[in-house]
Amino acid sequence: MAGRLEGKAAAVVGAGQTPGDTVGNGRAMALLFAREGARVLCVDRVGERAEETAAMIREEGGEAFALQADVTRSAEAAGIVTEAVARLGRLDILVNNVGIGGGDGPAHRIEEAAFDRILSVNLKGMWLVTKAALGVMREQGGGAIVNISSLAAKAGGIQVAYEVSKAAVNRLTTSVAQSQARYGVRCNAVQPGLMDTPMAVAGIAGASGRTQDEVRAERDARVPLGGRMGSAWDTAYAALFLASDEARFVTGVILPVDGGMGVRIG
Repeated sequence: MAGRLEGKAAAVVGAGQTPGDTVGNGRAMALLFAREGARVLCVDRVGERAEETAAMIREEGGEAFALQADVTRSAEAAGIVTEAVARLGRLDILVNNVGIGGGDGPAHRIEEAAFDRILSVNLKGMWLVTKAALGVMREQGGGAIVNISSLAAKAGGIQVAYEVSKAAVNRLTTSVAQSQARYGVRCNAVQPGLMDTPMAVAGIAGASGRTQDEVRAERDARVPLGGRMGSAWDTAYAALFLASDEARFVTGVILPVDGGMGVRIG
């Protein structure tokens, strides 16, 4: 089915990506949304990465703009929504895809500064952009917010700040869904498992001193479904459904996209 987002205006926050051989979640969502008819504002902390994604969309014949913004700064978070309305005329879809790790660890080892930084980006930044978008969406009489969570919200033990931040993202999602339903605003989350993205594979390889092939093999072996990680396109197609009118009666959902990892016991 083509044109699933025809006529929609979307802002994808975190639409750039870490350099690497594969596509990242934000870029895949921005590209897929545009292919399905949406006009897209591509937002990233690194302006060049946002522009690169927007240029890819334009090369395919879509309509896209780029914006550099730091979601941890309230004025810049609000500016994302202002720019979306100025460029696109309205805001039908917001994707919150910003997330970091780095400096994380188990509870007895992580430093306070790292904990604060990860929670500020992964949780507070998402709330700041959501808060700004809700004013516009409520006035319009509707909208769809898609947050990108992680299987780390319910599993793990070696990245306490990341895990806590993603668990909080899930609760933010359900809280927004409940409080905004009367205004026609839906809020859902995609909860990916192990994905073959540059941030994950290249990041782990660089931090551990292993090759990317070694990291891929180790991660693939942990996935029940087919013994292979998912890709950013798996995240993107789940987000596409939740953003589209096909999901008009779906809100407050945390959708696992994890190859069965979340239901495995032992």
